[in-house]
Amino acid sequence: MYVAGVKFSPKGRMYYFDKKDLGLEIGDEVIVETERGLQYGFVVKDHDEIETDKLVSPLKSIIRVANKYDRSTYEKNLKDSNKAFIKAREVVEELEVPMNILDANYTFDRKQLLFNFTADDRVDFRELARRLAQIYKTRIELRQIGIRDKAREIGGIGPCGRFLCCNTFLTDINVVTINMAKNQMLALNPTKINGVCGRLLCCLAYEDENYTELRKGLPNVGDDYKYKDSVYKVVSVDVFNRKVSLENENHVQEEIYIE
Repeated sequence: MYVAGVKFSPKGRMYYFDKKDLGLEIGDEVIVETERGLQYGFVVKDHDEIETDKLVSPLKSIIRVANKYDRSTYEKNLKDSNKAFIKAREVVEELEVPMNILDANYTFDRKQLLFNFTADDRVDFRELARRLAQIYKTRIELRQIGIRDKAREIGGIGPCGRFLCCNTFLTDINVVTINMAKNQMLALNPTKINGVCGRLLCCLAYEDENYTELRKGLPNVGDDYKYKDSVYKVVSVDVFNRKVSLENENHVQEEIYIE
C-alpha cells in the first residue's frame, strides 16, 4: 500500500493515510478524510510502499493536495478555533466546571468543534456542551486527555535539559514500563525515572531493545552463580563489558567476564 504520514498540527500525532496515486512530498499540505470529517494536514513522512500488516486498516484516504482556497479556509478555522477556545474557558468558569480546556479545533469542513481538556476526575460537561452547541451551531466534542498528552500540548524542559521529546519530534507516545528501567539497571527513584508529566520517561524506551540484547546470557543481580566449585551471589552486572561481580558467603569477591 502507498501511504503518507500526516499531522494536523506541528505538535500533533502522526497518522497514516492512503495516498493512492498522488505524488506527494514531505511538507505538502493535503485534505484528508477522517472519522470526524475532512481535515487539513501536513505530510511529514512519505512511503512509496509499506506492508499492510504494519498498518491499522482500513486506512482513510488523502482526498487531494490543498489549494489556495483550502489554505484560506484552514487559516480562518484556526482564527475561529482560537476564539472558541477563549469563549469555552469563559463558559467553563461561569458554570464552575472542574476542568481545564487546553485547545479548540474545527474540522476542515466545520462539521465538528473539538475541545481537549484535562480534569482530576470525571466531570459532567453536558450543560457546557449544550451551551457551546448553541453558540457555534455545530457538533461539539469534549475529549479528556491524559497527562502525557497535556505535556505534549504545553511543552517544557525535561530533566536532561532539552525540550520535551513528545513536544518536538515524537510522532507516537509508546508504552513505557517499569521493566524498561529495571532492564537498564536504573535506580527506581520516581524523581530520576519520571518526566515532568509525572509518568515514566519516554526515553526509557529508546535503548531498551539494545539492553535486552546485551543482557542475553548474563545473570541478574541477586542470582546464585556457581564459580570455582563455590556458590556466589551476583552483586553487580556490567552489561557493556559483560563483566559480573560476585561475592560468596565468606565475603570473598570475584570479577569474571562472560562470553
